[in-house]
Amino acid sequence: MHNAGIEFHHVWKKFRRGEVHDSLRDLIPAMGRRLVGRAGPRRNELQAGDFWAVRDVSFAIGAGQALGIVGPNGAGKSTVLKILTHILRPNRGSCIVRGRIGALIEVSAGFHPDLTGRENVYLQGAIMGMPAVDIARKFDQIVEFSGLTDFIDTPVKRYSSGMNARLGFSIAAHLDPDVLVIDEVLAVGDFAFQTKAFGRVKEMIASGIPVVVVSHQLDRVSELCTEAILLSRGQVLRQGSAAEVIASYALNAAQQTAEARGHEPVLLESLALTAPGTVRSGERFGLTLEGRIRDGGLPDNIEGVVLTVRSAQSGSVVFGTTTARCGIALPKQGAFTITAELQANLPPGIYGIETNVWDRTRGSMIGGGPSTYVEVVPGRDFDGSVQLNATVQLDAAAPASG
Repeated sequence: MHNAGIEFHHVWKKFRRGEVHDSLRDLIPAMGRRLVGRAGPRRNELQAGDFWAVRDVSFAIGAGQALGIVGPNGAGKSTVLKILTHILRPNRGSCIVRGRIGALIEVSAGFHPDLTGRENVYLQGAIMGMPAVDIARKFDQIVEFSGLTDFIDTPVKRYSSGMNARLGFSIAAHLDPDVLVIDEVLAVGDFAFQTKAFGRVKEMIASGIPVVVVSHQLDRVSELCTEAILLSRGQVLRQGSAAEVIASYALNAAQQTAEARGHEPVLLESLALTAPGTVRSGERFGLTLEGRIRDGGLPDNIEGVVLTVRSAQSGSVVFGTTTARCGIALPKQGAFTITAELQANLPPGIYGIETNVWDRTRGSMIGGGPSTYVEVVPGRDFDGSVQLNATVQLDAAAPASG
């Protein structure tokens, strides 16, 4: 469908905490209000015990675009997906989906345990809206992709959870939808199948269909999605490129206000890359940090500024150093500028750059400074966790003359 897409316009969705009527005492007055035409607040307003699970969320996705939705548990991600798939209706706003929607959500939820894998392929396909002729035409592809050829006539109650997930994903991934919605299904099966499943999703995105991805696998979101939104308590905290949003979420990149750091003797004010954007693996990039020593001078317990590089995907620190280790002493008072250059000897991914001040007396970091991020893109291909920029030379012996 050439005009397939999603439009999410200022959507709000509320839920109620606990039971609607906990007792007959609550039920009778509610029925009385309805009879006299006083039903209380309208459907799009909050009543006592209600809360907004989604609050004023908007986005639009067209052909060839992939949107990632990230955020902590309870942020509203699943509610957004249920509205997209018409399981729920919004209380305010509108959700328009143009085209046939395919949902990779709870991929084996519709399986009947007493039916064989073969029978469940047809059952699940019918549940997902696939005509019987399409199921028959794609049956061999589905089974081959799942890797369950030898077990396809075995009841699925004898399948492992991984086998169930592999078969469910294989069915859903061959639906050929106009719009694709993915929710935490990129970790199905073993490592080999995960790689194959991820490749299949990439193929579907490359075909030009609009895609929405919800996942805690931030590296997958980064690789699949062109844009992303960060949700928290139902609200959009950040919206932009996948790299920017993932860095903001995983690394808490939002700067603290000067007032919040006002009691610290060193104020780190701004951090910027000399060439914002991306850097190829193995190449060098620079950054500039500006700060100042507050009135009263630099205390003896302040050793220097800490620079930390952290993987946004795993949250682990991949590098850290201090101005003291680099032989640089902070001034006793006034403003200062620190410039640094790093070599991105890293695999492709998103990396946060954090700044702090080290207090040697406490043995800890204080006065958290600004953060930024860099996206490392592929350079010379390699395997492993470190780019060593290998140089290889071959000296070939001259062929012996006949």
